[in-house]
This record gives sequence, structure tokens and C-alpha cells, in this order.
Amino acid sequence: MKKEEFTILKASGERAKFSVPKLKNSLRHSGADEKSISQIINVVRDELYQDISTKEIYNRAFALLKKKKSIYASKYKLKKAIYELGPTGFPFERFVAAILQYSGYEVEVGKILQGKCVTHEVDVIAKRKEEYIIVECKFHSDRSIKCNVKIPLYIHSRYNDVVANYVKDSNCPTEGWVVTNTQFTKDAITYGKCCGLHLLSWDFPENNGLKDRIDRLGLYPITVSSLMTMREKQFLLSRDVVLCRQLLNDTFYLDHLGVSEKRKQNILKEINLLCGKS
Repeated sequence: MKKEEFTILKASGERAKFSVPKLKNSLRHSGADEKSISQIINVVRDELYQDISTKEIYNRAFALLKKKKSIYASKYKLKKAIYELGPTGFPFERFVAAILQYSGYEVEVGKILQGKCVTHEVDVIAKRKEEYIIVECKFHSDRSIKCNVKIPLYIHSRYNDVVANYVKDSNCPTEGWVVTNTQFTKDAITYGKCCGLHLLSWDFPENNGLKDRIDRLGLYPITVSSLMTMREKQFLLSRDVVLCRQLLNDTFYLDHLGVSEKRKQNILKEINLLCGKS
């Protein structure tokens, strides 16, 4: 049996054929050089067995990348790092707000808006010139869960209720968004396009999903660091430090954590590289 013919087990329970091109693309996303990528793929292929889980493949590739360079490992674990923002979902709301803020919007989190019929707690409000966006964030700690059509149906009805209350007001919302860290079903995407609701997920819209925006803006979540412990990351999240670049301005938090000066410098060096700073 050829290595490429091994069956792998996805987190959803589905089976698929092991794909070298898919693994290669995910490794390239980390910024690793082609020689390192080839070496890692050879090691992973030699360790394959029937029905190996995607988690095991990921863990092995991550460990090999970390040996090469910590920043490679950090970028490679981006998707996992988003899940680590949980379990409450609030850090994810702050993260989405931060992405919009660095895109030029003025943002507010957890604001109450009066609808025509009832009040609504809105996860994120974003304003820029004539744009007034109402954002609902749907965080899932289980990567196999997708946002089905019920989610945009529900959010759209809330959005319409708010608009109905402000329709004669110059401060009326202009667009409704639904943002998730997983994916949308086909029906959810179809409905969103039909009713004018903007959907944003890990890989949707194509070339402009969460992953693309994070890479383009250098807005990596603090959980992406491969040098900090989970306890340290949770401490920072509890202080509303959700982005790596925020830590660059609030380095005193590392002192509060008792991080040694040498380790502190290594962490900041990694974060500087992630944020595209020298």
C-alpha cells in the first residue's frame, strides 16, 4: 500500500485519503521553507498507519515545525489557537472586534440595542464612515459543528427588528454580520447571500475568511504563541489581551506572570515576527 493511500480519520468522524498536497499547503502557510517542508512530510509519511487521526498528524507536524523555528509552529497552529479562545466565546467576540478595529472601524462589544419589538444584546458594533455593522459571533469549541441555516435566519430577524426601530434615524445599522470560528452549511451561505447578511467563517468568503484577514493584518490571537503556557495565555485573556500585538504594548503582564527576562525576550521576539515587526 502506498503512503498516499492511507485513510485518515477527521475530527468529524469522517474518513478521507491522506493527501500530501494538503499537508504541504498547510505547512507552507506556516512560512516554512521548501526544504523543511519536504523533510517534515517525509517523516510524517513514514509514520502513517491506517485510520490515523488528523489530530495525530497535526501534532507530529507541529512538533517538527517547532524544532525548526517557533514562529513556523505558531502560524501552523492558527486554527487551533482560535478554538483555544474558548470556552465562553467572549474572547472570540473581543478578537473579532479587534480585527475590525485594526481594519479601521470604531468598535463596541456587548452593547444593548432597542429593537422595534424587544431589546437585543449585540456582540460587536462596528462603525466606519457611512457603515454601521451589527455583528453576531458564534463560537464553537467543537470543530465538527457547523453553523446551519437556523443561525442566519435568527440573526437576520434580530437585525431587522433593530433596523425597524432606527429606520427613520440617521444612526441606523447598514449591515448585519454573522462570524463563526468553524464553517457554515451550504444552506446557511445560500440564505446569507439571498437576504444580504454578511457571513464570515474560517475559510469563507473565499480568500477573505478569518484565516486570510488574520494573515493579511498580522492579527494573531495570543493563543497562537508556541512559547507560552496555557495558564499564561488564560491569564492574558482574562485581562482582555486577545491579540499578540496587544502584548507588545502591555509587556508588564509578562512580569506579573513571573516570566524570566530571557524567556520574556524570546516570547516578544516571536510575537514581533508574527506581527510583521522587526
